[in-house]
Amino acid sequence: MGAQTERIFTFPATNLKFGPGALDEIGSDIAALAVQRALLVTDPNLIEAGHAERAMAAIQRAGVEVVMFDGTRIEPDTGSLRKAAEAARDAGVDGYVSLGGGSCIDTAKVANLLARNPGKIEDYINPPLGDGRQPEVKLNPHVAVPTTAGTGAESTTVAAVEMPEHRVKSGISSHSLRPTMAILDTQLTATLPPAVAAASGLDVICHAAESFTSLPFYRRAPAESPAARPPYQGANPLSDVWAERALELGGHYLRRAVHSPDDYEAREAMLLAATAAGVGFATAGVHIPHACSYPVAGLRHDRLPRGYNASHPFIPHGQAVAVTAPATFRFTYQACPERHDRAAQLLTGREGATGPNALADALAELIADVGMPRNLAELGYSHTDLDILAEAAMEQHRLISGSPRSTSLDDVREILGASLYEA
Repeated sequence: MGAQTERIFTFPATNLKFGPGALDEIGSDIAALAVQRALLVTDPNLIEAGHAERAMAAIQRAGVEVVMFDGTRIEPDTGSLRKAAEAARDAGVDGYVSLGGGSCIDTAKVANLLARNPGKIEDYINPPLGDGRQPEVKLNPHVAVPTTAGTGAESTTVAAVEMPEHRVKSGISSHSLRPTMAILDTQLTATLPPAVAAASGLDVICHAAESFTSLPFYRRAPAESPAARPPYQGANPLSDVWAERALELGGHYLRRAVHSPDDYEAREAMLLAATAAGVGFATAGVHIPHACSYPVAGLRHDRLPRGYNASHPFIPHGQAVAVTAPATFRFTYQACPERHDRAAQLLTGREGATGPNALADALAELIADVGMPRNLAELGYSHTDLDILAEAAMEQHRLISGSPRSTSLDDVREILGASLYEA
């Protein structure tokens, strides 16, 4: 009809089951999807905690065969994802269960994609680092069981991929990647270490704040066809509801969830916040902090993060996102002041939290309160890294385009520079 901007948004969502003991019903859920042989994608930490055995037993009781893949890498890279896809092909599975954090869920997404479709992983990674190909063959059912409260991967259409050869992270984006079902067992986050709860919780809040302030769907170019309408479509009336709830929950409960690990109410609330934020940003999308997080996480691997049981150096995703969030929201404030003010009020619980610095200051205070790195220098970066970080962030076209304010390379460099020593 010749519209100059988009007039339609869509809101598909993962089927959710939430509550204590929900994992024990997974056998019935996977059997209802007509799965006969499932690949359980998990990691050694979940095996040690007994969660993987519990999931396997429940699946087997329902008469479904299950094969375990425990080679998930924290912050999965192209090599670990290829191994997962090979395991899926060799096992001859027709369904997937992912049990763990976003790394496990994303690994299952990519294994499902590559086991069913031709080509290599680079064919599907977003341009310009990959070809952005869409799957030709429908993926098998996937039931995601998050054990961290942060990534929202159980609700999203994306999978993050670290590309060591480029020293950057990127992603695969496709409607096909959205898990068929998510089981959110509130008992599973009880064993989450405080540092992981802090990093993943900051990811929740950034998801919500970014989606709530993202360029709205009605200011974006119209889709060329219904099938070409992207997963990330911009802020919309439904994504706003979920983002607001996530900000409110995160602001009220994250400190408690980190500093009082036995506070079941707080841990349960953060799992609900993670899911709410995931459902919201799965359609609205995120913007500058996530675009910057990919090179921040990918460029420097020289330290083991405190509080993580990991065998290789990496920067946790939530930390990589949060360090540039305050500077970003100072930059984007002028594009939609009322939304930034609303986000600050929800996060702080204070009606007077308004103005260009309110959301940025609220985030900086929260980052400090939960003991996470407050700036890029604490992650090992210096002025000499700013150019390469900015250039790599600008390559995340899908994310940068979601900024509510037109954003140039110089703008991103200034945001990174402002994030170097101050939150």
